[in-house]
Amino acid sequence: MSESVTLPLHMRRAGFDPAPELSALRDDEGVRKVSTPFGIEAWMVTRFSDVREVLGDATRFSNARTASFRPPGQIDLSDEQIAAMRAGNMLSFDPPEHTRLRRMLTPEFTVRRMRRLEPRITDIVEQHLDAMERNGSPADLVADFALPVPSLVICELLGVPYADRADFQRRTNGMLDLSAPLEQRVALQLESRAYMGELVARTQADPGDELLGMLVREHGDDLTTDELIGIGSLLLLAGHETTSNMLSLGTLALLRHPDQLELLRKEPSRIDAAVEELLRWLSIVHSGTAKLTTTEVELAGRRIPAGELVMCVLPSANRDPALLSDPDRFDIERGALGHVAFGHGVHHCLGAPLARMEMRIAFPALLRRFPELREVGGPADFRSFHVVYGLRTLEIAW
Repeated sequence: MSESVTLPLHMRRAGFDPAPELSALRDDEGVRKVSTPFGIEAWMVTRFSDVREVLGDATRFSNARTASFRPPGQIDLSDEQIAAMRAGNMLSFDPPEHTRLRRMLTPEFTVRRMRRLEPRITDIVEQHLDAMERNGSPADLVADFALPVPSLVICELLGVPYADRADFQRRTNGMLDLSAPLEQRVALQLESRAYMGELVARTQADPGDELLGMLVREHGDDLTTDELIGIGSLLLLAGHETTSNMLSLGTLALLRHPDQLELLRKEPSRIDAAVEELLRWLSIVHSGTAKLTTTEVELAGRRIPAGELVMCVLPSANRDPALLSDPDRFDIERGALGHVAFGHGVHHCLGAPLARMEMRIAFPALLRRFPELREVGGPADFRSFHVVYGLRTLEIAW
């Protein structure tokens, strides 16, 4: 069976672009009921205004109530096991429980706090560029730069031993690969929680200055061990997986648009605008967390009953002509904010300031170091079946 048949509609791409059938759906119906990879049906929302409405209303569109859904073929876990696996995962809760968890973390992810990390992130970027230069051209940008830089940053921020990166990257890669059997993905999730459980136990015994240590010291009485494990697991996964794919896919986008690459080289002050345009244009997260309607709602003229699953298709929303003109064109001169690449509303990505800072440092440093940077080797190897879109490898030379 071909990929175009087996790949869920909301995950279909044509290189950098949402698949033509997704754009057609957005421009025609806007909302459609489809089958999901989990064997249950969901309403797919594709327009920018409707996606913002769903993401911005945690009362009518609930994250927490999706826990009641048990897809066909679901691994037989007890209610206690499911509750333990959900604990601490902010994406699994609505306010006020979500608010309680997020409030403890928000101070660590402010723009001001992130600026304190800037010198260390710069060091990490330069060290990896030094290693690439020493080892010589060509190189795999994914393995040599895009994956290790954010992995090391989040390890240091959280207090995760960087020596463990191969194992947690293997687990993350498997957990997010929807082409893998469900049993395998759940087993990796349990393995990941067991690893984080050991790390939390060590931190509880001897809390350091890292984020996990801070949570134990300052909120140890307010957070259960399961919640600490859930917070650590979510931040470790999200902290390296998304930024890594933005760095590799973003570099490829610039290389494939030499006019934009040249503009950024000549005017590096455009980096903030370039990062926002890359976030919008690439939209590497296919959809936010599925939501459950708590009452009857209307979207794009369709009535959706209470108790139905709703999925937001972020790539089509960020390419909506209602958001900006000529949305399929990659143009770093736009500099327009307002995209939903980081989500919207109460679940807007907590780590957005960190991700922006890493990209703002990494892209210019890469382009400065290798003025003749170019894509070589075979065609780009896009990673289609993953929850986070990206590249498996990207061979470059200079």
